[in-house]
Amino acid sequence: MSWWTAYAERTLTEDVPAPPDEVRDFYVDLDNIKLVHPLIVSVESLSRAETSDGYRRSYRVIDRIPLGPCAMRITYQARLHVPAEGDVMTEADQFPGVRLRGTVSFEQVGTGTRVTERIRIAAPRPLAGLTTREAVKAHVAMLAGIRNHFESA
Repeated sequence: MSWWTAYAERTLTEDVPAPPDEVRDFYVDLDNIKLVHPLIVSVESLSRAETSDGYRRSYRVIDRIPLGPCAMRITYQARLHVPAEGDVMTEADQFPGVRLRGTVSFEQVGTGTRVTERIRIAAPRPLAGLTTREAVKAHVAMLAGIRNHFESA
């Protein structure tokens, strides 16, 4: 831990009217996520590696970060660890010194799925408030977009 870095954790949930396997498959395909995540401009797959319990994918992502009336584009690497079953782990390392780590679960509730996303954010103190606020807002919108996708399917 550093005096220069601030940390935040948030838990977000959304109920989606589809089976857990379908929702999970949609979530781990970043081509789908760029359709529902309000900050993502583009996603490029870099690699896929099989692991003993599933696979890891690495992506290059371009986001547009709102700064008042303007937006700044940032490019960063994101990684997903997708085990054959269970929680999906997410990682994103952004400039300058912003790190997002997530654990996403897909729980059967009634005839649908409760998606629970636990986000851990580390950012330089001067950027911590903005980073946390924008990340949470974007991930709430993304989860709502996933729900809307399945509602309209």
